[in-house]
Amino acid sequence: MKPIIKVAVAGAGGRMGREVVKLVLGDPELELAAAVNRSAEGTDAGKLVGLEACGIAVTNDLELALAETKPDVLVDFTAPHSAVLHTRLAIKHKVRPVMGTTGFTPEDIAELDKQCKEAGIGGLIAPNFSIGAILMMKFAAQAAKYFPHLEIIEYHGDQKLDAPSGTSVKTAELISEARQELRQGNPNEEETIEGSRGGYYNGFRIHSVRLPGIFAQQEVIFGAFGQTLKIRHDSYDRAGYMPGVKVAVQKVMEYTGMVYGFEHFID
Repeated sequence: MKPIIKVAVAGAGGRMGREVVKLVLGDPELELAAAVNRSAEGTDAGKLVGLEACGIAVTNDLELALAETKPDVLVDFTAPHSAVLHTRLAIKHKVRPVMGTTGFTPEDIAELDKQCKEAGIGGLIAPNFSIGAILMMKFAAQAAKYFPHLEIIEYHGDQKLDAPSGTSVKTAELISEARQELRQGNPNEEETIEGSRGGYYNGFRIHSVRLPGIFAQQEVIFGAFGQTLKIRHDSYDRAGYMPGVKVAVQKVMEYTGMVYGFEHFID
């Protein structure tokens, strides 16, 4: 029988954090050690997410929660400006961070990897936990070997703060590993409205759509003589990310160092 993994959730009152709390409370292999949120302090975590009381009160002090409850893993869906600080706090207390928050630079990731190894723990930074989205990224990287002309279009709700999305950036990185830089389009192309061609990345473009009524979708469009190929993934509910979150919580117990990208857990 596998040992139960104790999980702390940062951003427990947020839209993704609530789903993580539900996941942990409903899974016999996981145990909720702490729920952290800037508001709702003192509220029972179960009631916060619409379930029966679980006996875990929400706190607004992450470091104190980590020190007192000693969880195995911290799952964090908060905000980019707090992501690095929260990861460092987790590592300081030898709690394995599973970060669904964007905002990490390559330098941050390298330093956090060093800190994880020094602490003898594993960590994960993942722009997307959807298994379907990860497969979309992998398929796109494979296709780019044969269809080097491409563009990425990602769609999110109008309240999303960052553009392009972490998922599209990660997709672009994986494509760039499989495809040499190729400046696409007419060399004399000129934008009559600034930004109309989207963001430039390694020779191709990323377009960010922000509209109410959209949850999360992304498509990679490949063009060649006489044909096009579209690889698309659509998310309709945050619960769709939870199987990936559980895999991450389990896998992070098995290695040392910081891993960037959930795709490393998908064969």
